[in-house]
Amino acid sequence: MRIGVLGTGRVGQALAGKLVSLGHDVKMGSRTAGNEKAKSWASGAGAKASEGTFADSAGFGELVINATGGHASLAALQIAGADNLRGKVLLDVANAIAPDSGFPPELFVCNTDSLAEQIQRAFPDARVVKSLNTVNLSVMVDPGTIPGDHVLFLSGDDQDAKTQVSGLLGSFGWPAERILDLGGIASARGPEMYLALWIRMLPIFGPNINIELRRRAS
Repeated sequence: MRIGVLGTGRVGQALAGKLVSLGHDVKMGSRTAGNEKAKSWASGAGAKASEGTFADSAGFGELVINATGGHASLAALQIAGADNLRGKVLLDVANAIAPDSGFPPELFVCNTDSLAEQIQRAFPDARVVKSLNTVNLSVMVDPGTIPGDHVLFLSGDDQDAKTQVSGLLGSFGWPAERILDLGGIASARGPEMYLALWIRMLPIFGPNINIELRRRAS
């Protein structure tokens, strides 16, 4: 599959590298072609890796991943272009961290809205799915680094898009029974607000953590 990854940071590089290792053709996008981080990643990732602008990446991908900083996501996606996103699955892994909010950081949207919902409203013809934002980048691409039946969450209005994302996550090593579909895109509010708890656990337990859900036997 051709996949566009928007964002040149650590998350974007981790996801793009994993995808290339799985045999996908990946184009990393940034604001300008020739971004040094993107060039360095592409030159080291092999023949299936390339780089370009946000628009190049979104146009290239059959599936597009938003791995930009949450505060910059809408602007980055505007540059990527609505036409390049139309009809495509857009996997949003970003968190709504307010820039310059210190530590622990604040969310710039919560409770009654979410970044994923803002993206879906801004790009109604894209098929937005929220996932992966509740775990560290190393756990995203290798869930086996943490023992146990820990879980991921999935939110989106398009069931076929969620099925496609679930399949991709399965190739990362996430079993289907541990990918929990919360419902429509509005359900992304919960996983996005989970960041407030995750951040507070970080100094105690480190970044390679996740949650496992158990229910009482009936």
